[in-house]
This record gives sequence, structure tokens and C-alpha cells, in this order.
Amino acid sequence: MQLLISVVDEKEAKSAVDGGADIVDVKNPREGALGANFPRIIRRVRQNTPSGLPVSAAIGDAPYKPGATALAALGAAVCGVQYIKVGLYGTKEVRQAIFLLKEVCQAVREYDSGIKVIVAAYADAHRIGALPPLASPSVAIEAGADGCMLDTAVKDRTSLFSHLGDDELGDFVKNCHNRGLLCALAGSLGEADIPRVSKIGPDIVGFRTAACLGDRIMGRVDAEQVNRLKDLIAASKFPLCNQYRATGSAVQGVPH
Repeated sequence: MQLLISVVDEKEAKSAVDGGADIVDVKNPREGALGANFPRIIRRVRQNTPSGLPVSAAIGDAPYKPGATALAALGAAVCGVQYIKVGLYGTKEVRQAIFLLKEVCQAVREYDSGIKVIVAAYADAHRIGALPPLASPSVAIEAGADGCMLDTAVKDRTSLFSHLGDDELGDFVKNCHNRGLLCALAGSLGEADIPRVSKIGPDIVGFRTAACLGDRIMGRVDAEQVNRLKDLIAASKFPLCNQYRATGSAVQGVPH
């Protein structure tokens, strides 16, 4: 299980790298759960992160505007990232989500076929009227995307586990893996959630608040906090097959 740390600039990226992050994820929490950062910042993070360490970028809690979303995805691709995350915030129907994601995938792959498109759905979709999260693997396959992530849209005192149970999350992970999709879990997770997440078996687990000194917006990613998360993941017990998935071709096929 790989550790993804969300950062807001190149200084935080250095702390994430120093702490042992497997993936550096660029976002702007001031603009939402999957808020998009500025191209200049994404480029600087990529330029200042070791070349062998993958960088991902969120392109926003996307409204149902396929053209604008595809253009944003292409902008992130040009910045040199290996993963692009699309938040299905404004899509309420499966057909909308598929159409939007098909356009994103086409825009990205015409530029660089090696970049992975990740469908980010919200465990608390019922609170915002978005696409049900457990529908995302079938949508990803139909659209030609490479993986799925679950996050939370509303950042209050709830977390991923406040909205979906272990069995539901386990089915989500199995559904992704059975379809050959990369699978990630995030959503206001804390240190205490790591053993529980490990048992569920995603390829990637994502953090921001738990990696910060302070909150997700005003706080700053701290190398020691990241290292603690890394150690807790290493200490947690999870099936050998998931260790293989986390280090196998599905993940190493890009320069998460």
C-alpha cells in the first residue's frame, strides 16, 4: 500500500519526499476537496521532486462541464504529472460521468498516453447530489480511465468511514482490482485508520490533514508526520497480493 501526500507547493513537496511519501499529490484545499492548484505550482513541484517519484494533480471538484474539465486535464498533463485526478462533483448521472471522463481521457492521451486518469468519487455524494461513489469503477472502465479514488467532499468532522462501511469499501476495492483499475482511498483519514484501511487493501492511501502541523488549509505538511504515517503503513498487516499490486506494473508503469 503506497502513501500519497497532498501538498500545496514545492516546499511541502520536499517535506513529503523527506518523510518517505510514495506519491506527491498537488492540490489546492482552499478550492475544495480536490481543488486545483495553479499550473506554475504544479510545474515547480514536478521540477523539484525526484524524477523517479510520481506526481499527481487534482484538477478540481469538477462541475458537469466536459469541455472545461478536459481542458483543465490537458493543462495538468502539460505540467508533467503522471496522474490526473478528476472529482465527479457536478455529475449526477452515470451517462454524464462517462461522457465527461471520455473527453478527459482523450485530451490527456492525445498529449501523453502514459499519463493515468483517476476518477475521484465522493463517499458523501449524498450530501452534494453527486454520482454514487460505488458506481465509479464501472464508469471508469466505460470511459477508459485508469483508476478510482474515494474521497469526501464535505470537510467537517466526518471521514471516509463515516459514510461507507468496511464491507462496502472492500467491495469497492475488489471491484476495482477485478477490472484492472488502480484503487485509492482517502477522505479525512487519520493515523488510527491505517490498520483498518490496510485490511481493506487499496493500492494507495491518501492523506493531507494527518500529514500536517495544523489543519488541512492553514497547516503545513511536516516530514516527521509523513514519516510516522509511512512507518504505520509498514507496520500494518495486509495481504501479500496487495503488496504486489502496490509495487507491480499497475503502479510502476508511470514515472502515482
